[in-house]
Amino acid sequence: MQPIAPDFSELLKGAQRTAVHLEMRDSYGVADELPAVERFKQTGQSDLDPESEYWAPWTAMVREAVARGVVLRRARIISEPVTDYIRYEHAMTPVNIGAGEEVRWLPRRRASDLALPGNDFWVFDGRAVRFNHFTGTGDWADPRTSYTEDEAVARLCSSAFEAVWERAVPHEQYIV
Repeated sequence: MQPIAPDFSELLKGAQRTAVHLEMRDSYGVADELPAVERFKQTGQSDLDPESEYWAPWTAMVREAVARGVVLRRARIISEPVTDYIRYEHAMTPVNIGAGEEVRWLPRRRASDLALPGNDFWVFDGRAVRFNHFTGTGDWADPRTSYTEDEAVARLCSSAFEAVWERAVPHEQYIV
């Protein structure tokens, strides 16, 4: 049995050097995002206020980590043409960047020869991995078995992330 995943905020607070995140789905159906995604689809507008109720907890965590010297990087593997959800994410990404994250996008066709884990993940300091498990409709699945400090798994995920990062396009240069 795998250990119960520590709370994400605990993992980020404990990071000393790096926190990297790889996202590989073209759409997510996370319940707390659904109204905002639907609004974006209808109006093209999204919440870009880093102090809004939606963003403030995230931007505060990222800013605190960055202030401690932690480098946060996020890479997204995406299909083209992109989905409405990816358009939504792309429109919201300036908030991530403003808080201190670096973000890149990799078209899926350029990832075909990369060895990738089967799930989205975060790696903290190259040693602790928290997998993000989703249902078929993109909502959160049970996260209790989504954490490991297994060195081989951490190396696999770190290596996969770096391979994606090397090929990916910086957010400012990727047009949806």
